Amino acid sequence: MPNSKPITLLIADDDPDDRLLAREALIESRLANQLHFVEDGEELLDFLYQRNDYSKETAPRPGLILLDLNMPRKDGREALDEIKRDPHLRKIPVVILTTSEAEEDILRSYDLGVNSFIVKPVTFEGLVEVMRTIGLYWFEIVALPVDYESGVV
Repeated sequence: MPNSKPITLLIADDDPDDRLLAREALIESRLANQLHFVEDGEELLDFLYQRNDYSKETAPRPGLILLDLNMPRKDGREALDEIKRDPHLRKIPVVILTTSEAEEDILRSYDLGVNSFIVKPVTFEGLVEVMRTIGLYWFEIVALPVDYESGVV
């Protein structure tokens, strides 16, 4: 297994029901990683830069970001663009998890540097399977870069 340490998972999604379902799906899929939620792109960047309501203690560097596209204040596209332009953040893998199936959103996300694009399943069982697959791939199979300052990705 390439990743021996637990990886912090950060989910950016403005819908409280989707956040609850994601949490339940992660529990159901037996992923024991540390989990944090933010509600929009502005809050996502505050978390990543450990500013405003976030500090080193409350906002550990995530090893993976699951990002919704359609959020208020700063949407997922804008946040993704900013993350991938920052040399300190660009190595964090970002997976789009959204209801959008628009080809334009898929193409633009990859142009901005997203690592994967996943359309949210319509059933809870489908979401559990997606979370299980994400966990297997990103937390057990993939070798992620280590940030030597913090000891994590």
